[in-house]
Amino acid sequence: MAIVQISRITQRKGLQEDLPQLAGAELGWSVDERRLFIGNGTLAEGAPVVGNTEVLTEFSDILVLVQDYTYSGQAATGYTVQTGVTPGTPVELSLQNWMDQFATVKDFGAVGDGVTDDTAAINRALYQLYCRETNTAIRRKLFFPAGVYKVSDTIVIPPYATLAGEGPKNSVIQMTATASATYVMRTGDSLQQTGVNIGTNGATAPTSVTIENMCFKTLKTIDVACIEQADEFVLNQVEFLGPLTTADLTTDADDTACIRFDSTAANETRQIKFDNCVFSGCTYGMKTDVQVRGVDFSGSEFRVLYEGVVAEPNPLGTAFNPRGIGIHSCDFDTIYARGIVFEVERNATVQNTFGDVGNHFGGTTQPFSSIIDFISANNISVGDIFDRTDQYATTHQRINLNGTASIGFTNGQQVAMGPYVRESGLTVTLNNNVTSPTTAFSYSELGIWTVGIDYNISRATTYRTGKLTVILENGTGALTYTDDFSENAATGITLTVTQTGSELFVKYVSTNTGDTASLTYSITHIS
Repeated sequence: MAIVQISRITQRKGLQEDLPQLAGAELGWSVDERRLFIGNGTLAEGAPVVGNTEVLTEFSDILVLVQDYTYSGQAATGYTVQTGVTPGTPVELSLQNWMDQFATVKDFGAVGDGVTDDTAAINRALYQLYCRETNTAIRRKLFFPAGVYKVSDTIVIPPYATLAGEGPKNSVIQMTATASATYVMRTGDSLQQTGVNIGTNGATAPTSVTIENMCFKTLKTIDVACIEQADEFVLNQVEFLGPLTTADLTTDADDTACIRFDSTAANETRQIKFDNCVFSGCTYGMKTDVQVRGVDFSGSEFRVLYEGVVAEPNPLGTAFNPRGIGIHSCDFDTIYARGIVFEVERNATVQNTFGDVGNHFGGTTQPFSSIIDFISANNISVGDIFDRTDQYATTHQRINLNGTASIGFTNGQQVAMGPYVRESGLTVTLNNNVTSPTTAFSYSELGIWTVGIDYNISRATTYRTGKLTVILENGTGALTYTDDFSENAATGITLTVTQTGSELFVKYVSTNTGDTASLTYSITHIS
């Protein structure tokens, strides 16, 4: 409608609380809040409602003023999404309420420029979101936009916290080299108490925590993270990085760990899950001697370490030992000594790969230690794959069971159950009409004293099943053996056994029947 009348502009000023109903087109200035209003006019003049309308200035709270945000989804779907029970009753939110569904650490003063100390801002955000109130509605995911968040003291992760970044190469919490802290990150209770104080003063112990797409890094030679008295803790695509290089890792003198655990009888650390994480630059990837269970490493990477994963006995007794540690589908490489060490019972490694591990950083042709070491019974290794070949496993085994009642599978070649070892079955062809002893197969005896060879021979329609039992004499070349077998008819095959150094040779001669023979065998021994 065209403007047909020019009214005299009037104005009022005063305190916000005293703002009256303004006349049509009359201005009112709130001196205390520096806000400007204009009168709507009457309904008879065509105003939709009677009242005052705020004129936006630099001091207006826009987020409070916007009261009718409704999700439409039109840009993505091509049509307006129905958010309410009917098309005419859409769900409306203020912009402030909509934006408060998310929290970024920068809302609390963190900068992430790698220069500003963000310790206080990060811990303040964690306290305000997860500790001040028991109302679950305030427990928003805390987002870390890409940046390096410099810290000089430990970040305390309370119960129910959810932290997320933009990737472990992008969102980095980095401890300074001059800090006096013991950890970059550790768990705390709902009052942000740590250590022996967890759970005191009525506080809730650490529980139900998720951290994803971030990096915790230290420039100081300290542990990266301590997860203590915690349960239901999930870490996905998180990197734990220390400052040590291969030049520093030829001894365990620094005794730092990417992950440590602590636990009490009242608050046992359990159900801790690491998915697609990286552990590097410390003495150990993970080391613990405390009461934990249900700790799982999956699809993760252990590299540039002295040793990978170490679980040791608790000084207070076996009841407090760590147990239930599972490591599967992980990659171990550039590790000076052993990759996995279980000195306690009831732990497992499954389908991991091991590159340059246990070679003093010299490559897989220079072994110096076993790769997996079970020093206690009731542990298992299944489907683990090693770059170390048979040739270089004669002195230092890939899996060392140390005579315990544990089980280990090596590269699909053998299974060891305590001191009992069975090699995978193989098949070789025995030629027709071989008149002088010819090698059928050989075996490196690895310093053992007795070898059992179960075998089957098939030649045309004749079959033999038997067992060669070989008693070695410490590599002197003198040995004894027996061949105990049964056959449905004469196969025409004679087997003999000789030894040269540490190599055992099974040889054969065959009669002239016009048919070759097939020999399938599997070797067993007591180590």
